[in-house]
Amino acid sequence: MNIKLTSPAAVAAALAGLMATAPVLAADYVQPAGNGSTLVFATKYDGEVFTGNFPGFSTRLSFDPANPAAGTLDVTIPLTDAKTGNDDRDSTLQTADFFNVAKFATATYTAKGFTKSGDNTYVANGKLELRGVSKPVTFTFEWTPGANPVLKGRATVKRLDFGVGQGDWKDTKTIPDETAISTVVKLQAK
Repeated sequence: MNIKLTSPAAVAAALAGLMATAPVLAADYVQPAGNGSTLVFATKYDGEVFTGNFPGFSTRLSFDPANPAAGTLDVTIPLTDAKTGNDDRDSTLQTADFFNVAKFATATYTAKGFTKSGDNTYVANGKLELRGVSKPVTFTFEWTPGANPVLKGRATVKRLDFGVGQGDWKDTKTIPDETAISTVVKLQAK
């Protein structure tokens, strides 16, 4: 095909046509260290709600809101960093009965392909690997675009599916099976 471009207007029209048909590529994002991102869990102990966080987690995301099915999400969670504001509870979480950090120092969440569920809201059906067990976990997130986009999400994890809470800690009257997870991740283009 041979196209003759005889005027600046013809060149501009040709470029506009090419750009309109070019596929939009997903942008790659990372979570810079120390930027105020949070990964929080909440549950109960003997009926009292408590929360904790994983301050050392890191996130990589490839995402294009126009093509969420091509998105990928990778989160690495150092379990040794878990903090609840209670030293006894924090040290108990490190033991073989809970996270077993001597054997499994990190957890990971990976997802490929998202679905749109509303305005700027998406669902990732990914896999959580915790204590050597890999299980599906649905993660719903809200996307705030911009120069420094923000991903705000939530999930529910059944701790017993991953062996978190051995022995007497398996009792769901003491600690419920379901743990609420929430996150706010401030990202920058890679």
